[in-house]
Amino acid sequence: MNDVTSLSSPPSEWAQATLTIDLGALAANWQLLAARVAPAECGAVVKADAYGIGIEAAVPTLLKAGCKTFFVAHASEGVRVRACAPQATIYVLNGLREEAITTLIDNNLRPVLGSMENLAAWQNVPGMRACALHVDTGMNRLGLVPQDVATAMSKDIAVDLLMTHFVSSEDGGDSTNDIQIARFGAIRHLAPHARTSLANSSALFLPQKPYGDLVRPGYALYGGNPTPDAANPMRAVVHLDAPILQVRTIEGGDKVGYNAQWTAKRRTRLATIGIGYADGLPRAAMSTDIRPGGEAMVAGVRCPFAGRVSMDLTVIDVTDVPEAALKGASAQLLCAEITVDDLGLRSATIGYEILTRLGARYHRRYVG
Repeated sequence: MNDVTSLSSPPSEWAQATLTIDLGALAANWQLLAARVAPAECGAVVKADAYGIGIEAAVPTLLKAGCKTFFVAHASEGVRVRACAPQATIYVLNGLREEAITTLIDNNLRPVLGSMENLAAWQNVPGMRACALHVDTGMNRLGLVPQDVATAMSKDIAVDLLMTHFVSSEDGGDSTNDIQIARFGAIRHLAPHARTSLANSSALFLPQKPYGDLVRPGYALYGGNPTPDAANPMRAVVHLDAPILQVRTIEGGDKVGYNAQWTAKRRTRLATIGIGYADGLPRAAMSTDIRPGGEAMVAGVRCPFAGRVSMDLTVIDVTDVPEAALKGASAQLLCAEITVDDLGLRSATIGYEILTRLGARYHRRYVG
């Protein structure tokens, strides 16, 4: 595999940690999902800087894998995707701000309209420019209520995609999925010429197979598990390694970290690494006397965090690692054994947040 260093990240000799991003795994994940939903089209959600791995790296990789349609949250993200993908179809998910209309037109971006105000603003745009219509079938966040769809379709706009968003698609047994599918089906005839899109990552694994014409996976592409109650079918995309800065030994009863929240239960060897919550490692990954927190792999041994996660530093209990193996060792925060879902669970959050908060201070290394 060829290695590519991100131009926007600090060089390895300056950084306290290296984030390795496997673009080969990203492409393989998209291809796995595309094969699963065929003949429906498989798009890709690349909002939030492609879930933290970088739009400018992810989009060309996905294009080469066969992806032709992308979804972003903001117009500014759409501009970046357009620069990488001149011929792609790009939808902007978060409704329509009138201030962004010129940007949308200049970059051939398609807004996802989710309110009657959005419709009125887009109706005033010269020419029949394509857009998507978002119908809220249960999320109560963005989108038209189903009873307004008929009115919306009577407007002089070119709706090329009718879409909705699942509330609980990661839970295959949740009856809400069936309710939403039925609600969407009840209004589908109002836009007979539009393609349909219902499925996010987890919905691709629902028994109902609510694929529609176009699916829009996000989290699964980047290695997150779309089936939390089963083995992860996706390949890991991100790996995070931090060299050990210092090793020290403390005695049983000694405290570690801010506010002395963690107490050594034995003679303990500690290793300090140079990343913390300023780098996107959640502060809630702290380990205290009351609750365990995050873990790292050091020389093949799973090692728990010790004490609070600081802004720039985290302490790890490496007592069970052979002392000789610590010389020149690194701590792996994300790897095959510790996934984004694992770190999210131990940080009282979700893997989505882990991915999208990946720090700017990491040396970024792209492989594959």
